[in-house]
Amino acid sequence: MKPHRTLVALALTASLGLAACGDDEEGSGGGGGGAPEEQASATQDLTGAIAIDGSSTVQPFAEAAAELFQEQAPNVKITVGGAGTGDGFERFCAGETQISTASRAIEDDETEACTKANVAPSEVQVANDGIAVVTHPATQVDCLTTGQLKRLLAPDSRITNYSDAGGDLPDQEVSFFTPGEESGTFDFFTEAVLETDAEQRTRNVETSANDNQIVTGIEGTEGALGYVGFSFAEEAGDRVNIAQVDGGDGCVAPSAQTIQDGSYKPLARPLFMYPSEEALAKPEVKAFMEFVNTEQQAIAEAAKIVPLTPEQAAEAKTKLGA
Repeated sequence: MKPHRTLVALALTASLGLAACGDDEEGSGGGGGGAPEEQASATQDLTGAIAIDGSSTVQPFAEAAAELFQEQAPNVKITVGGAGTGDGFERFCAGETQISTASRAIEDDETEACTKANVAPSEVQVANDGIAVVTHPATQVDCLTTGQLKRLLAPDSRITNYSDAGGDLPDQEVSFFTPGEESGTFDFFTEAVLETDAEQRTRNVETSANDNQIVTGIEGTEGALGYVGFSFAEEAGDRVNIAQVDGGDGCVAPSAQTIQDGSYKPLARPLFMYPSEEALAKPEVKAFMEFVNTEQQAIAEAAKIVPLTPEQAAEAKTKLGA
């Protein structure tokens, strides 16, 4: 991941640099002379530390945002983890982090735990994502219906061959690599596809909170099937086969467009950052979250995550300003 993060930072630096040059050429307009310089100086003077943890899917986005923000605010130390959405909320509610990243909305029991600890989470959408269903590259699976996925991965499933799930699936033994219960991807998939309360089969399944490990497992195991965040599947390239999903209206492949417009159903989803209200009162956290919102398009593209729509970005900005 380290080389990838460096490339992300370089790409984002170039993107933001070009944007800045464009702004300079257009002139100050009604912005008032000196305002950008004053704002840059104020950011340079920020100090403090921001601890971020949670979703491994959001982790590349958060890392890219942190690296670029620290170029403007070098005296702010930012650490980013990817323990999983559930574990991230546990740390957040315990006061160990200022921002929790999540690939699903915070759940009632997590909100209750935060409330008991006098931690007030603020939900801000930062990007979009889809859950990609992937197989070993040699496994000939072009499309899977949600019904077939349910038969394969339901808690009581004992299927060992693709063909037993129905349709025209191949006569091939199947094994599974998926996120675990600490993962927001697991929570979203089990609810949206399996229609269970965070349960799936455990027989012949290896789990991990790290999407890259899941990709590696599927790549190295003939007949393997699993699911990961779309950005991880896309980055894997021909190491895995990305299957289309039929949610009832025909087979649809995950892409930036189908995820943003919701046609990749039921596996398109929002991605979040949850700063606490107490943390947002700190200048360095507020400035970081405003930076994330302002530069979300460039950050998302550099991190290979689907950006917000203009409407979503405007709503997030309103929430930050409230």
